Amino acid sequence: MKKRNFSMTEYWNSKAEVHVPLLSFGRHDNTDWRLWQQKAREKLIALLGELPAKVPLEPEVVYSVQEDDIIRERVIFDVEENMSIPCFVLRPQSMPATKKNPAIICCNGHPAHLGKDPVAGMRCEDEHCEAIRQMNYDYGLQMAKKGYLTIIPELRGFGERRDGIDPFPGRDACNVNFIKGALFGCYMLGLNVWDIMRTVDYLETRAEVDPKRIGMMGLSYGGTMTAFTTAVEPRIAAADVMGYINPWSEFAVKRANFCGIQLLPEIYKYFETHDIAGLIAPRPLLLEMGIYDDCFYIQDQLASSEQVKTIYDAAGSGDRFWRDIHAGGHRFAGNKAFDFFEKYL
Repeated sequence: MKKRNFSMTEYWNSKAEVHVPLLSFGRHDNTDWRLWQQKAREKLIALLGELPAKVPLEPEVVYSVQEDDIIRERVIFDVEENMSIPCFVLRPQSMPATKKNPAIICCNGHPAHLGKDPVAGMRCEDEHCEAIRQMNYDYGLQMAKKGYLTIIPELRGFGERRDGIDPFPGRDACNVNFIKGALFGCYMLGLNVWDIMRTVDYLETRAEVDPKRIGMMGLSYGGTMTAFTTAVEPRIAAADVMGYINPWSEFAVKRANFCGIQLLPEIYKYFETHDIAGLIAPRPLLLEMGIYDDCFYIQDQLASSEQVKTIYDAAGSGDRFWRDIHAGGHRFAGNKAFDFFEKYL
């Protein structure tokens, strides 16, 4: 009797075993780096979905307070019609407004209800403190203490932009928002990329910021955001992606360890995650990978990082590709990040 399959899990896994993305570097006829980058970036921008029209930022500093030697500002600006973004801006109290300084956009990951707060060093709740302890999560504050102006934006679907802790009881809010956006032809990942591009616009208005020295960093979904945004936004000069670059076939297809906010329709048809990271070349890129990461497994991250290295070598910028393989889990290690940004910003 013929063996037949009824399992959707087996169906997707078997497809992933033989799938080769159409625009993956080095596959099919995608071997010329410059031609590949141009073609791949154009396709990625198209996959982001319909992006909003620009509106004036109309930024507002809600408050500015000094905490030890750090100035903390709550800033709000408009990213599109009928949508604004709240952020924390941190800077050393000694930073002169008359001198152009480097800035870093620091993006958060899950859990979604905590949002930007722990990355900005807010310890209002026990959950904030625990997240900071477990993931060394206050890298927005840490980088400010190292002399950078940092901005920690609230991503759509997180924190203040989540519509409460549990806006759709019994449902994953990331998935619900993805489906709602798909009805309109726009997607949460693309909209968050747009918001970070508008965040760059805002940073360019700040007297303290050198627009040629803007970096980006993030853990988990923050790493997703850092990879995708830097791939399409040339104004970001250097990027630190923590705990993200690994094969779609493993974390997404086989383990279903993802949500609607992390993907774009047809993304795996054309790209692997290492291709997204490779689009950052020749700009400097740091990948942080924990050997005990239980979200994105180390063997998968290492395999993908080799593919990223191949792209950087093809771009003639292998020396600008850094790896921090650390003895930790899903967290900010900080072993190389400070030296990385000091060198490249």
